[in-house]
Amino acid sequence: MKKETFGHEMKKARTARGLTQRRFARKVRVKPSHIAYIEKDQRRPSLPVLRRICDALGLDRREMLFLSHPEVKDMLGDPRVSAPQNPRPDAWQRFRASRRLLEHHRVTRAELAVLERVSLLAPVSDPRHFLFVLNAIRQAAAPEDE
Repeated sequence: MKKETFGHEMKKARTARGLTQRRFARKVRVKPSHIAYIEKDQRRPSLPVLRRICDALGLDRREMLFLSHPEVKDMLGDPRVSAPQNPRPDAWQRFRASRRLLEHHRVTRAELAVLERVSLLAPVSDPRHFLFVLNAIRQAAAPEDE
């Protein structure tokens, strides 16, 4: 019995749909060699590529994420444990949703993208902490006085 891997499951779904590696690669906007490497479990797909693969083959994203990146399952904990019914939105969601705050501090889309990545590093307890990070970035990027 072959161990269930992301590459094995992807290949099984691709061949079941009668797609060649070349045709499938065009569909998910990668090189055919990348598909071959993934199917041999020599590479893992990035998250955007993983999403396109799952969408193209009708695969469950969560299941495939756990197969392609097993460390994610450990980070998320046991999925059978139910989450609280009305969890308080995390600091990133509250920060991003506060249009008034974003406009007041003139936060650009590029800055939001960077702050979103910061939110993935570790839990942030308060939305105002993102302003601290943003100001530090802005100061570091500001030209020095001559």
